[in-house]
Amino acid sequence: MLTLPTHFLSSTSRNLFLLLPKPQHILPLLNHATTMSISLSSHAFAGNPIRFRTPKPTSQFSPNPTLESLKSRILSGVPGDSLTQFASPDFKVLPFRKGRPLATSGEDEAAGPRWRLRWMGLDECWRFLGELSEDRFLYLGWRDKGNDDGVVYWAIDVSKGGEGIANVKEEGWCFVELRTLMVATDWDDQSAMGELAIAGHGRALLEWHGVSRFCGNCGWQMVPVEAGRRKQCSNEQCKKRIYPRVDPVVIMLVIDRENDSVLLSRQSRFVPRMWSCLAGFLEPGESLEEAVRRETWEETGIEVGEVVYHSSQPWPVGPSSMPCQLMVGFYAYARSREVNVDKEELEDAQWHIREDVKKALTFAEYKKAQQTAAAKVNQMCKGVEKGQSLSADFNVESGELAPMFFPGPFAIAHHLISSWAFQDPSKGLESQFRHPSPSMSNL
Repeated sequence: MLTLPTHFLSSTSRNLFLLLPKPQHILPLLNHATTMSISLSSHAFAGNPIRFRTPKPTSQFSPNPTLESLKSRILSGVPGDSLTQFASPDFKVLPFRKGRPLATSGEDEAAGPRWRLRWMGLDECWRFLGELSEDRFLYLGWRDKGNDDGVVYWAIDVSKGGEGIANVKEEGWCFVELRTLMVATDWDDQSAMGELAIAGHGRALLEWHGVSRFCGNCGWQMVPVEAGRRKQCSNEQCKKRIYPRVDPVVIMLVIDRENDSVLLSRQSRFVPRMWSCLAGFLEPGESLEEAVRRETWEETGIEVGEVVYHSSQPWPVGPSSMPCQLMVGFYAYARSREVNVDKEELEDAQWHIREDVKKALTFAEYKKAQQTAAAKVNQMCKGVEKGQSLSADFNVESGELAPMFFPGPFAIAHHLISSWAFQDPSKGLESQFRHPSPSMSNL
């Protein structure tokens, strides 16, 4: 289940939050002829199965000892010899090319096409990448196999790779956009969801290294230390240290005073008929709640009072200049209804009643979109690029296009919208939202 930091809330708002359906409870409510039932244990890109708890510095699985072990294996190996003759830990390496992880796909008789990350051992890395150097490897984490044994996972950027990488399609592998994998993942498959989280972590770390090449203090080159977990200025007079950045983004579902409708928006980059929540970046010296109120006011002219935390989601599929966004989701209670859209930020923003939102969630064929994307990945790995029109996959039972739809279950926006649409009025949530607590409204 999602671990949700309820210490962010006042006691009154915490009681409200506990009544909100969690992501793993929402989608079964959409069990309609044209939809699917999914049980999510965490948001997409969360729930990484690699053990993130950093071992003690003396452990052979901590970043520095594993990097030294990696260096020793590289120095001792020559093409044709085994680089895996050493004792624990075992090494698994995931290549990335221009932010795209290496993946492979196959057919499952019951479930259809399914993708997996294509991890390489050091032998394969040498065969496909040629000469290796330890400073190209970034530590992703480790998994304990018991009996003082374990596997250490690495990411490596092969964007400037040689002939071997150019021929990976002959092996049935391909470098796939993370957004495509996000849609293609079988959200009911915990193993696939875990692989998506690993790929997201790897991409975010590599993107951060790519945009943090020079010291902001003196201009000298930054070099990776602690197996890529941080960087340090190469200038002996400076030695400034930096750590992977996180770009926090608030995403909010704005609810009207009567709790009958929600404010949804469209951006020009959206596919046709798609609507979503408002969102915006946190600014320095600003709390999360203040960012919710400011962004809502700036983009729509709506004044927000009470703000209630829902959940958060890593989002490594944003622009490369913002390598690791963290989406922090909220419900925001509107004090006004008149919408004044900032056309530089949004294409449109409108209030939508609950029944229309329910219909859109019920009619949208999210499973079809997932299967279409999975088939695309399968075709790519076979060397055949397959076109895809995402918006065409969201139809109604009659085959007609749904009048509107929302981001799929891979996005926190989906869970904010669906948990509101299918909330249980018998538990008193509507009446409690109708009377916001003074402690939150007056912040």
